[in-house]
Amino acid sequence: MTARRRPNFVFVLTDDHASNAIGAYGSVVNTTPGIDAIADAGMRFDRALVENSLCTPSRAAILTGSYSHTSGVTTLATHLTNDHETFATALQAAGYRTAMFGKWHLGHGEGYDPAGFDHWEVLPDQGEYFDPELITPEGRVRHEGYVTDILTEHALAWMAEQGDEPYCVLVWHKAPHRSWQHHPRHADLFTDPIPLPQTFRDDYAGRGTPAHSATMRIADHLYDVDLKQDPPAELAYEERAVWKYQRYMQDYLRCVAAVDESVQALTSFVAESGHADDTVTIYASDQGFYLGEHGWFDKRFMYEESLRMPLVLSYPARVAAGRASENLVSNVDIAQTILDFAGVEAPSGMQGASLAPMLTGDDPEPVRDAHYYRFYEHDDHMHHVWAHYGIRTDRYKLIYFYADGMDLPNTGNLTFPPEWELFDLENDPHELNSVHLDPAYADIRRELTLRLWDLQLELGDTPHPRQPVPEGRTR
Repeated sequence: MTARRRPNFVFVLTDDHASNAIGAYGSVVNTTPGIDAIADAGMRFDRALVENSLCTPSRAAILTGSYSHTSGVTTLATHLTNDHETFATALQAAGYRTAMFGKWHLGHGEGYDPAGFDHWEVLPDQGEYFDPELITPEGRVRHEGYVTDILTEHALAWMAEQGDEPYCVLVWHKAPHRSWQHHPRHADLFTDPIPLPQTFRDDYAGRGTPAHSATMRIADHLYDVDLKQDPPAELAYEERAVWKYQRYMQDYLRCVAAVDESVQALTSFVAESGHADDTVTIYASDQGFYLGEHGWFDKRFMYEESLRMPLVLSYPARVAAGRASENLVSNVDIAQTILDFAGVEAPSGMQGASLAPMLTGDDPEPVRDAHYYRFYEHDDHMHHVWAHYGIRTDRYKLIYFYADGMDLPNTGNLTFPPEWELFDLENDPHELNSVHLDPAYADIRRELTLRLWDLQLELGDTPHPRQPVPEGRTR
């Protein structure tokens, strides 16, 4: 029997792409045929969750397969030293050709530049939408054009040079990150009114102080750099909020349109090269994003729209087409999944689980019964979301807002009285009413509080000193 060829990997990651803006996830605001084709050819994960909904920590988690407290990458201002083992370093050591194009956002310079890649071209920090500068091992080079197109073209050129040797290419786009600057070719898209989310006018009455304190409201916290024009002067407050939402969504979705074109170009190349069956194609975003739900934009909170990332994967040689999974999976699982498909042993420090058995049907059992989340960037100067951690199970979500920056970079220096929230996602899928103080949920609250404490111990994280020690446990 002929040995199966080691697969190629084409991994497209975007920044802040909400699942609700992807056709395969039921979008009512746009279509994404390129991304949908990956889902149709493989598996769509409906409960893919991030361990820290922020660009830099999530990228570190994806690369290292470990949680923020393990990698040390907790906020936007804490970067990943390049002595960490990642799926890229493991693939390269196993003979794979590897390349990285796009948004790195994990630090630059000696000790921080990308490691494990034979070729890399990355954007400095957030990068630019037009005429972007790219950092390479040889220095910085400015390129004329639109960033999504440029990254795609450079990746395709590198892929064409690899012949039949197995490779792994990361195409990690800037889009659709704020301030949502689209290519002129998409200026005529999404001119019809875009429907408002059901919770657009949420008043946060059923939640605690943190939801009230966050400065992420479309009505109040989108500015001229975001909107590119002033709202009509005659609009009243509510009308102006809707106008801002339409402008925000138009530009956001136009940026997504270019991303989907990139996906189509990459997958078309793979098909034309004759390696469609033995290529693992992954599309994901580094976290979720608010598209007007709860009146918000941005992410950070452990609420569903921010917590849930899109994740679709195809591998025709081994993964059956057209399936979806409701199992709880995490961005820390991606690294080990890639290495498992490549037949490469995962570094011992990785804390996720390979999803390959679930994808291939060899073992469809869930890899976890509870997902752990922690957001460290407390009360930053722009968004003012409180630091918190918690767990999400199949039905419930428990959140502890410990509200302390712990002197980490990019955090505020004020602390606030801690608060708890508990949501029954079956009865309250939009998380409008915390039931933490509801006597009917006393047993659930006790059970989840213990599970949170035990999961932190299992993963090697330390509960905040302000969190009470649950009955039956010791610090």
